[in-house]
Amino acid sequence: MAQAAMAAYPEKPIRVVLPYAPGGSGDLIFRSIQPGMEKRLGQSMVLDFRTGGAGLIGVREVVKSAPDGYTLAFGPTNNFVIDQHLHKALGYDPLQALVPVTVVADTPYLLVINAATPATSYAEFTAYARANRRKLNYASPGPATVPHLSGFMLNEAMGAEMTHVAFRGNSPAILALLAGEVHMIVHSYGSIAPLFGARKLRALAVAAGERLKVMPDVPTTAEAGIPDGVLLSNWWALAAPRGTDAQIVERLAREVRTTLAEPEVQKRYVEQ
Repeated sequence: MAQAAMAAYPEKPIRVVLPYAPGGSGDLIFRSIQPGMEKRLGQSMVLDFRTGGAGLIGVREVVKSAPDGYTLAFGPTNNFVIDQHLHKALGYDPLQALVPVTVVADTPYLLVINAATPATSYAEFTAYARANRRKLNYASPGPATVPHLSGFMLNEAMGAEMTHVAFRGNSPAILALLAGEVHMIVHSYGSIAPLFGARKLRALAVAAGERLKVMPDVPTTAEAGIPDGVLLSNWWALAAPRGTDAQIVERLAREVRTTLAEPEVQKRYVEQ
């Protein structure tokens, strides 16, 4: 029976819970692989945005779902390996309650400010932030996310005493940055690329060993003088409820790997 069920999988659309708002990094990354995955699986993969609690609400829903391969979680680093250490009332350990399918993307983060800010480098922004100590703030897509932790460490490194403002996802955080309501965010390139081209946002550094091909003028953290381990990168992964058949997990992982190898998908990833 199990073999027969596996041979037929998937027999209906697969729901992929993304615990953040539409338009953010996770949305962009998943949509890069969505067409290829749907072609290979022969079924739709439907994104279900369940925001709130810095991803906790959406992930908890997946944890409680039937382990049949038809409900998956797609989330970043914090939802799998950080949350259980910071939230005593979480009620589950992601590493025990979920089965990892595969890492889909590893995205280097950028230190981003509004282009109207009188600073064109990390050193200049540090001086500006210190001169306006306790007057500035930094945004994140939610508490205990990697952008929050990186922002916190940057704040400490700069000695700026900025205030953290948590949003329900990256999209509202970016809107606040554009409006001048917040002054800094740690963010990936892809979903805000047009804003760099329009000169509405400015990147001061990238958390990578070498400069991004799409942003050759942006220095690495080492070049900018940011202490090692302060500005971080972030990975996004697919996971299934504990108890999901191992053959289903392997099928999903195999199709992700095959899709990621497509030249067009690789091109999109470079642009992100």
